[in-house]
Amino acid sequence: MVFKRLLGSLGAGGPTVDTVLDPGGARPGSTLTGQVHLRGGDADFDIDHITLELVARVEAEHEDGESEGVVTFDRLTVGGGFRLAAGELRSVPLSVMLPWETPITELYGQGLGIVLGVRTELAVAGAKDKSDLDQLNIAPLPVQEAILEALGQLGFGFRSADLEYGHIRGTGQRLPFYQEIELSPAPQYAHQVNEIEVTFLAGPGGMEVVLEADKRGGLFSEGHDTVTRFAVGHHDVRDWNTEVDGWMRQLVEHRASYGSHAGHGHDPYGHGGHYGHGEHHHDEGHRPGPGMGTAVAAGAAGLAVGVIGGMVAAEAVDEIGDFFEGEEAEEED
Repeated sequence: MVFKRLLGSLGAGGPTVDTVLDPGGARPGSTLTGQVHLRGGDADFDIDHITLELVARVEAEHEDGESEGVVTFDRLTVGGGFRLAAGELRSVPLSVMLPWETPITELYGQGLGIVLGVRTELAVAGAKDKSDLDQLNIAPLPVQEAILEALGQLGFGFRSADLEYGHIRGTGQRLPFYQEIELSPAPQYAHQVNEIEVTFLAGPGGMEVVLEADKRGGLFSEGHDTVTRFAVGHHDVRDWNTEVDGWMRQLVEHRASYGSHAGHGHDPYGHGGHYGHGEHHHDEGHRPGPGMGTAVAAGAAGLAVGVIGGMVAAEAVDEIGDFFEGEEAEEED
């Protein structure tokens, strides 16, 4: 879906811009391609530059509770330095390398409730206006998909996903926010944990998998969170069901160190040891259930998968423009 808006700072006779992304499965670390279509206005205009911003809706925790806003996580110029004649139609190709930590927005075609966008800024004769917004859909990397599928096979269920502002201490995180995929526990762990959160921090050499468990309290103890992480390579071939179940056992048993399974891969960022969230903060008798893709699809059909701030994933497609434009209006005020 494309959101167009006339360049208000240039008046009714100004040029318009329409960014169209190529169809296909964009993934973290891949190249995003498309075309920036320009239509000249009532007069000739000098196009100083065409800049693209990758933006995300992010939640932030603070003393007064939670709030959400828009964060720009990449910005680059894709063209400019030419004159656009009155009424002229011109297309400028775009090719953008997505950050490796770009959040995933869908799994097997089902939205997770994450809102990402590509915003185009056109600078004309010194005037600027963020004038076009397109929804950005990101599919998981193969290793991310394999891990999520294994979690589904082991009986974990998808609850929601969101983007949290801040950094996870001790990791190689580069973006100013991280993605949390919240899962209900598999039956064999339900008596020990309330919820599992999964974060992927990918890089060119591999990926960190950060796992956090909201552990249940006992008769004489309060509940608490435990966190651990593991390193995997982009092309690792493993028995992922066995591997991931081992991770979960280690997490639940609170051996919060860089796991023994990490030896099969490598640390993509050169970090090790203990860590935690926030500077701002094989069960042989288990019968595998449906994969995570099936779980997400079922949730989308009946359980309002991906609910964030009252917006379900299906509605995010129609309301992304209103959300971002609302943020821009507040900035202008």
